[in-house]
Amino acid sequence: MTHLALSRISKDFGGATVVQDFNLDVKKGEFISFLGPSGCGKTTTLRMIAGFETPTTGQIIMDDVEITNKAPNQRNVGMIFQSYALFPNMTVAQNIGFGLQIRRDSKEAIKQRVDEMLTLINLEKHANKYPYQLSGGQQQRVSLARALANRPQVLLLDEPLSALDAKIRVQLRSEIRAIQKALDITAIFVTHDQEEALSISDRIVVMYEGKVEQIGTPFEVYNFPETRFVANFVGSLNTASAEVTDPAKGLLNVGGVQFVTASEIASRKKGEAIRISIRPERFSFLSEHKKDNVLDCVIENITFLGSVVRVQVKIGGASFNMDTFNNPFLELPKIGAKEQVTCSKNAVLVLDE
Repeated sequence: MTHLALSRISKDFGGATVVQDFNLDVKKGEFISFLGPSGCGKTTTLRMIAGFETPTTGQIIMDDVEITNKAPNQRNVGMIFQSYALFPNMTVAQNIGFGLQIRRDSKEAIKQRVDEMLTLINLEKHANKYPYQLSGGQQQRVSLARALANRPQVLLLDEPLSALDAKIRVQLRSEIRAIQKALDITAIFVTHDQEEALSISDRIVVMYEGKVEQIGTPFEVYNFPETRFVANFVGSLNTASAEVTDPAKGLLNVGGVQFVTASEIASRKKGEAIRISIRPERFSFLSEHKKDNVLDCVIENITFLGSVVRVQVKIGGASFNMDTFNNPFLELPKIGAKEQVTCSKNAVLVLDE
């Protein structure tokens, strides 16, 4: 059953359209990420759900009730901001209970709910501290608890981890996901960080220039990008120009070398120029397990990236990156050496414009 529905949503500012024909159905308890570069419209869309912006066209429906033109305080949503937005003159407990106090809940009910939230975010011992006495990660936990205290139907998160360092970000995003699952609350998370979106989402909405490029699970978005933008934005990617040589058999000419693809190209014309993509991890050095494409190459460069070693190879007239897991016994060829690499035909994707 659809919990939140956005239908034909658009938003104009001074004649400029920043969100165009946005459509999305969200199920209860689902964790959705809006992913895209700065200026793509993801935060504007989130603000329309929150009620801070009104759509120029379209409808927003929550549990069969239209909320398109309702004020923020008339829709049961909680929002977490990038800047924490905590009151500096209030303690942790007072910050968490602020919304309940505005709602005029009883003191006993407020204290009980605040205690529940403090336990949820593991900050029971910090209830009487002020925001300046907390770390960035702790402050964001307080912000999360304050947003959840009112028992919202939907939790909105606007790049809540971008101000934190890398290790804290990884830890806190896991905590947010665990809390969201435990409470079975619908969540919409805005980020420009592809790793964040891939690691915690049930589905990802990839946006570019105000439009939805693709909606799918992390697995679908990463492995089967539907547009050139998605393919380039999500994960590392090799792209190359190719020419169709046999549409029926999926044969391509890439830099003078024959590739075979599983992508549907039967409708293409022989000699037609297209663009292909191959993820670096889909290549491997030739072993006893030959795949559809067996390709002669020259080693151009080797880069150590910690858990991954990136090998740049030249195949015909085109250069490709190949990623392989590092281990203490890994034997790599020397730069300039001639080798063979292989990849499956399913790894060779034909990109739509």
